[in-house]
Amino acid sequence: MPTEDPPGFELPLRLFLAFRTIIDEAHAELAAHGHPHLKPLHGFVFQAIGPRGSTAVELGQRLGVTKQAAGKTIDALERLGYVERSRDPLDARRKVVRLTPHGSDALARSERAFDAARARWAAALGDGRLRDVEDALRTMTPDDLWRLDVPGWFGMS
Repeated sequence: MPTEDPPGFELPLRLFLAFRTIIDEAHAELAAHGHPHLKPLHGFVFQAIGPRGSTAVELGQRLGVTKQAAGKTIDALERLGYVERSRDPLDARRKVVRLTPHGSDALARSERAFDAARARWAAALGDGRLRDVEDALRTMTPDDLWRLDVPGWFGMS
């Protein structure tokens, strides 16, 4: 057990490594079940599209990126069969992006993969310790879990 506190930079790096480990595990699971082309960014995109769909402008705003960057992402996901564009029934000038059944399947599988990752962490750390970690993170972070602007925050625009 170290006698000195670790340097301050280690905390964000460890938190990021934990995030990366879980995301990489989830994507390996997705790839094994018919979703080999999905990237971590796509999960944020799927959440930003939401159950009712989104326009490219709305998607860009939610992700913190330009409309053009959102459009390129939509184009790529459409080619892969994860999203489709259709006319907005309330405004024929607008195109709405929605998840296809393939996109919805990826979301459902990712949810199961995240549940499995949490179960692995609970098995390794113990339920009480994992809950303590989760409680500590809830104390130290904002209440809003769904900050979808990570792509823009990381500098993708």
